[in-house]
Amino acid sequence: MQMRRSVLMVLVIVFALVASGCSEKTTDEKPTVVIGSKLFQESYILAHMAAIMLEDAGYKTDVIEGLGGTFVNYEALKKDDINTYVEYTGTAYSQILKEPPLEVWDPEVVYTETEKGLKETDKILIVSSPGFEDAYAIAVKEDWAEANNVTKISDLKEYASQMTIGTDPEFATREDGLPRIKDVYAIEFKDYKQAVATVMYEAIRIDDVDAISAYTTDTRNEVFNLRVLEDDKNALPPYDAIYIMTEEFATNNPDAVEALKKLDGRIDTDTMRSLNYKFDVDKMEPRDIAREFLIQEGLIEA
Repeated sequence: MQMRRSVLMVLVIVFALVASGCSEKTTDEKPTVVIGSKLFQESYILAHMAAIMLEDAGYKTDVIEGLGGTFVNYEALKKDDINTYVEYTGTAYSQILKEPPLEVWDPEVVYTETEKGLKETDKILIVSSPGFEDAYAIAVKEDWAEANNVTKISDLKEYASQMTIGTDPEFATREDGLPRIKDVYAIEFKDYKQAVATVMYEAIRIDDVDAISAYTTDTRNEVFNLRVLEDDKNALPPYDAIYIMTEEFATNNPDAVEALKKLDGRIDTDTMRSLNYKFDVDKMEPRDIAREFLIQEGLIEA
């Protein structure tokens, strides 16, 4: 009788250990989520923001800072080399989906058509919309703009033939970028230089170029005393930030989708600009910036 009890007890313990192991395995089986980013500070910060939210939901993560431009990230997403990254509606609409320009750029229409197009074309889903727009713009030195009464892009037509413009590599060639500016405004610059954002902004600071393709959430516009010119002919589309993910990965990982959805509407343009400031001026690490923000928003514990 004693032996039977001992055997029974051993079986109970073994069963409990196996059951415990199975429950732990469920958490361990969550995949490592690989997060891509583009070649500028905002993309790094948002990538780490996603990573921290996913880690809080029980996932392991791997952030690839500066993976590449739009097509590098998008192709990596389609091939499952990465699982999510932040794209922008205007970029997806014009560059990825190759949709023609609208007569009037309506952010809601661009969002809806982008959402529909990504799903139908590549089974890619928009899983979160943080709530801000980071638009491309043309910027010049404030003192020069003031002296020449330049407030909008069309004002450059008189001066462009004597100006050198610096752009990031994507804006220089993409149809919704510099080619569209040149076409809509019928302007041609004296010279063109391409560089990543950090070098491009430094170039205008030291007067190596006269104008740049600025980003509206970039604090260097203020720090370097730049004037962002009005796109008075509505040449450029809206660029609302969106986290995107393959439909398959989203379906298999609903907790990951839920984690990112908590970021919906949490970041307005001024907030994103302040986060970028922490990177550009305060020299904080992107992950530290992201973590500090998420704690302040009550999305994770300190």
